[in-house]
Amino acid sequence: MAKRLWNVMITGGAGYVGSNLVPKLLAEGHGVTVLDLYLYGEVLAPHPKLREIKGDIRDPAAVEDALSGCDCVIHLACISNDPSFELDPALGKSINLDAFQPLVRAAKKAGVQRFFYASSSSVYGIKDEPEVTEDLSLEPLTDYSRFKVTCEEILEAERAPGFVGCTIRPSTVCGYAPRQRLDVVVNILTTHAYHTGKIKVLGGSQKRPNIHIDDMTDLYCFLLQQDGSRIDGKIYNAGYENHTVSQLAEIVSDAMGGNLTVEVLPTNDLRSYHVSSEKLHRDLGFQAKHTIEEAVRGLVDAFRAGRLDDPMNNPLYYNIRRMQQLQMR
Repeated sequence: MAKRLWNVMITGGAGYVGSNLVPKLLAEGHGVTVLDLYLYGEVLAPHPKLREIKGDIRDPAAVEDALSGCDCVIHLACISNDPSFELDPALGKSINLDAFQPLVRAAKKAGVQRFFYASSSSVYGIKDEPEVTEDLSLEPLTDYSRFKVTCEEILEAERAPGFVGCTIRPSTVCGYAPRQRLDVVVNILTTHAYHTGKIKVLGGSQKRPNIHIDDMTDLYCFLLQQDGSRIDGKIYNAGYENHTVSQLAEIVSDAMGGNLTVEVLPTNDLRSYHVSSEKLHRDLGFQAKHTIEEAVRGLVDAFRAGRLDDPMNNPLYYNIRRMQQLQMR
């Protein structure tokens, strides 16, 4: 069956996930509009079907401009993860929560037919269950994750005939992308292992669900081709492998030849997550297939090729450092 081609507006399209997703959508023939502040640089290659708007999702005029001619929204933009959010809670609230309902309503007004929301697996809080599935209660522990829950509820309330809403709860993304992040667990371990020959593990017993960035972006491409009735109002966990931090350190060490020193240090943060993505596979047939080892090797290849400039220190790869540098408001 021929693929349906969309005109997709991506908020945060020049971010970590977006910088990997945009080229895939363009390669498939979709039109893409990116709305982004470009805090981390001009990372997208020019393309005849790519429109880039440097703007803020809190600016109604920028949002209206970006939505023009689009029939799908993939909403990635946010102050991502708890530490970045806590740097300036008012800023985080204005972007992650306050801008959300106006964005959804502007999309409906513009004739958008599908709206995909990138939530977070952190909405579950800490669970004792061996498999954390989408039907378990949500017990967010921070404002970052509480606002993710609220936005899920807003999207559900705004669904209407002809306006399909679907929420994805990603695990922690890992691997190489044009806009690189080196402040997420697998990428942190790999960066330190490559540049220092050592891996520091804080705690180690905590489980951390991860998903390779190629699986994360393949999922969005896949969802675009699903019948709207199959995904409308649905919520899906998106992950692949659940490992303890100690196991992740071992995977990193093995992928790099196994001659690394692993140092275990105590931590007060023993939050542990074990997310099941079986519903996504069972309902839609999507199966993640890229391993943690592949993510590690992809990063190592980027280090060796010199694609990342001063990776241990450059604020462009670390959200908090970059936000502090720019004094965002």
